[in-house]
Amino acid sequence: MYFCSKSYNDMPNTLCATLNYRGKKKRITLLLWRTCVGSCCDRRCSNPFGFPFLRTVCFLNGFLLKFNEMALNADGNKNPLRRRREDGEDNDNAGVKRDRTEASRLESCLDQPLGTGSIHEVIKYVPSPLPAKHYDPDTTEPISCGLQTLEELLSWKRSEANPFNVAAVPLAPREPPLASCPLRTLVSHDMMGGYLDDRFVQGTIAEAPYSFYHWQYIDIFNYFAHKLVTIPPAVWTNAAHKHGVVVLGTFITEWTDGAAMCEAFLKDEESYRAVADKLVQISHCYGFDGWLINIENALSAVAVKNTPLFLRYMTDQMHERVSGSLVLWYDSVVEDGQLLWQNELNQSNRIFFDACDGFFTNYNWTEQSLEWMTDYSGVQGRQADIYIGVDVFARGKVVGGMFETNKALEMIRKHNFSTAIFAPGWVYETQDKSEFRMNQDKFWALLSDYLYIHRPVSPLPFISSFCQGFGKAFHYRGQREAERGWFNLTAQEIQPLYYHTELEDRGWLRSRGCPEDAWNGGCSLLLDGLIPATHTAPVCAKVFSLNVPLASKTLVILIYKPSAGITVSLELKTTDASLCTHINARDVNLTSVSPAALDEGHQLVSQYAQLCGGLNPGGWTVRCSQLELCGCALREVGFSIQRDGEPQDTSFSCRVGEIMLLDVDSLQVPPERVQGMCIYDVVWLRGAGTSPQSTSPCLHLNATLQWDYPTKLVRHFRVYWRRLRGPDPRIPPGQLVLVGRAYSHLFRVTELAVAEPPGLLELVVEPVIRKGFPVPESHWGRRSLSYTEDLT
Repeated sequence: MYFCSKSYNDMPNTLCATLNYRGKKKRITLLLWRTCVGSCCDRRCSNPFGFPFLRTVCFLNGFLLKFNEMALNADGNKNPLRRRREDGEDNDNAGVKRDRTEASRLESCLDQPLGTGSIHEVIKYVPSPLPAKHYDPDTTEPISCGLQTLEELLSWKRSEANPFNVAAVPLAPREPPLASCPLRTLVSHDMMGGYLDDRFVQGTIAEAPYSFYHWQYIDIFNYFAHKLVTIPPAVWTNAAHKHGVVVLGTFITEWTDGAAMCEAFLKDEESYRAVADKLVQISHCYGFDGWLINIENALSAVAVKNTPLFLRYMTDQMHERVSGSLVLWYDSVVEDGQLLWQNELNQSNRIFFDACDGFFTNYNWTEQSLEWMTDYSGVQGRQADIYIGVDVFARGKVVGGMFETNKALEMIRKHNFSTAIFAPGWVYETQDKSEFRMNQDKFWALLSDYLYIHRPVSPLPFISSFCQGFGKAFHYRGQREAERGWFNLTAQEIQPLYYHTELEDRGWLRSRGCPEDAWNGGCSLLLDGLIPATHTAPVCAKVFSLNVPLASKTLVILIYKPSAGITVSLELKTTDASLCTHINARDVNLTSVSPAALDEGHQLVSQYAQLCGGLNPGGWTVRCSQLELCGCALREVGFSIQRDGEPQDTSFSCRVGEIMLLDVDSLQVPPERVQGMCIYDVVWLRGAGTSPQSTSPCLHLNATLQWDYPTKLVRHFRVYWRRLRGPDPRIPPGQLVLVGRAYSHLFRVTELAVAEPPGLLELVVEPVIRKGFPVPESHWGRRSLSYTEDLT
C-alpha cells in the first residue's frame, strides 16, 4: 500500500492507493473525512535505512494496516512484514528477544507516494516535534550525537535512532585485507570534546574546518570523545569506508560516575549482556564497525570478574552481526580491579586482551617495554593486535609526539608492533589554522616511512575529483556554485598520495590538495615542482596506489590544467588481474602503459562528449585515452611531466581536476528514475527576512525528503526548489534554485524562505551519476507542496 500523507493537513478528500495482494497490485480508492482525525501514532514503514516515519495519521494508517494484514493473512498466514537482514538474521536486537509490538508494526512502505501529486500543509507555528538530540532545535538540521548515561543506552531503540546518521557507504574491500596486515595503524580522533563541524550530517558552512585525508596510511579510525557512548558521525564513517578503513566508536567510563555505571552493568551476566547487545545494535544500525572499550575507573571484585566475560560476549556478537568488526580494549584497569595503566601488555591485563580483538596501550611506554613484550608469551601469534599508543600532544613522559611523532613510530616498527596514533588533530588545534593543509601534510610525510599504504579495491568505474570534503567554494563541472567555505566529509572522494620529494640538483616535486580551483567539489590535486636543467628524463608523479580490474576496453578521461612549457601524460601500471588475489599481491610485477590521447573526432570521444552534453571545460583540458587490455588490473596511476624546449631550470605546475576510468561497453545514461519521493516531518518557522529592508519575518519551510534510486550509480543528488504559485497569480513560476546536495536517499530541507501563503512550491531531486553524464529531467524526482495559513 502506498501513500505519502504524513499529517492531517496532507490528506486529500480521496486517496488512491495500491495494495500488493498475493504478488499482484490492486488499486483502491479511499474516502477520507477530515473531522475524524485525532491523535497520531507511530507506525513503521520500510525505507532505505529501515527507520520509522513519525506522525502518520492514526485512523488512516490503522485502517490500511488492518486491510493489508487481512490480505496477507489470507495467503497462508505468512507475515512478510518483518524486514530481514541481508545475511538472513533479524535486523533488531542482538542476543535479546525482539519486542513483539515492534515486530508487528507495519514495515511495508505505506508512506511512499503514488505519482507526483501535491501534498497540502496547513501552516501551524508550534515547537518542532523532532527530537532535539537528532535535530538542531533552532533549524531542525540533522545532527550526530552520542549517549551520556547508562539509562540512555539501555533504553536505546532502533525505531528511535537517527536515520540521517546511518552510514551511506559500506566498507570497501582493500588490499591487503586488514586481517592479513602484520603492522597496522589506528588513528584515534580526539578533538575538543568531539561533535564539532562534523556533527552536521549534511555538512555545514565552515571557513577553516579540520579534516583528515591521508586514509591510505591507516587501517582503523576511532572516533573518541568523553561521553559514555561515542557514536561516530556518519560523515567520518562514509569517508573512511570509501578507503577501506574500519571505523570504531568509543565506550568509556570515568571517575566516580563511571565507577557507578560499571558496578551497575557488570554486576551479573544479564546486565553486561544487555549493555553489549545495545552497543552491537547501535553499531549495526549506524553502519560502523566496532568499539574501543575504555574503563578508566576502579572496579569491584565482581565487576572485574565479569569484565572479560562482557568483552568476549560483545566481541562474539559483533563478529556475528557486523562483518570485519573489531572490539579493542584500552590499557587501564588490571585484573584485580585497580586503575593502573601498564603501558604494555603483561600478565596483569592479558585477561582482557585474550577476550577481544586487540589491545591499545597507554602512552608512557619505553623501548624496554617493547623489547619485553616481544618475548612475552601472551603476545605470541597476536603481535599485530597490540596497538602501541602514541599521544601526539606529547603529554607526560613519552617518546616523540608533535612533529617528532615519527620517533615513536620508528621505535614501534623496529619491534614489529601496530600503533595507535592519538589526537593527530594537534596539527589543527595548536598550529595556524590558515596553514592547516600544509601542517597536516608535513605531519604525515614525517610518518610515511613507518606507515604502510593499503590499496582500495574498486570495480569500474573508478573516479576521483580529489575533493577532500571541504573547501573555500563548491565547484561543479569546473564552475563555482557557492562562494563560501564548507565542510562535509561525505563529499570526500578517493584520495591520492600526498608527498614532497627532493630531486637531484635542487629539483623537487610536490603533490597536494589546492582549494583555489577545482573541477568537482572543494579542491583539485596540484602537482608542482622544479625540474633542474640537468634532469633530462620526465619527472614521474605517482598519484594513486590501487587495485582496479580493467575491462577489455577502458576509456580513460583526464581533466587537467598544465602550466606552459611542459607536456603531461598519464603513466599507468598494470598487472595480471589473477595475481592480485594473492596475499603478496604487492610484490607482483607491473607493466607501464602510457595511453595515447584520442583525436577529437574519434568515435569514443564524440560519444563521451554527447553523453556529457558537451565538454565545456572552461579552461580545463579534457583528454580521452583508451586502454585495450584483457585480464588486467590497474595498480598505479601516475603522471609523466616532461619539460619542453632547451634544458634549463623549469618551474611547473599541473592542476588535476578529475580522473575517470570507464568500461567502454557501459557508456550510457542509466535508465533508472528517481522514484517514491515523499515529503514529511514538515516544520514551519518564522525568521529574519533576507533583505536588510525587510520588516516582517520570512516564512521558512523545513522538511525531510526521501526517494529511491540506486546509490551505486551516483556521486550525489542535487536538491532544488521552485515556486509554482503564490498569493499573486500575476507572478510566473520561478526557476529551479539549488538547495543543497544529498549523499544518500534522505535530505533535510532547512530554513527555506518561501512566499507567504497561500502558495504552491515544488521540490526536485536530480541524480548526479558517477560517470558524469547528465540524467534527463524526466528521470528526476519531483514533489509539489501546497500550503495555506491556519485560520482556526
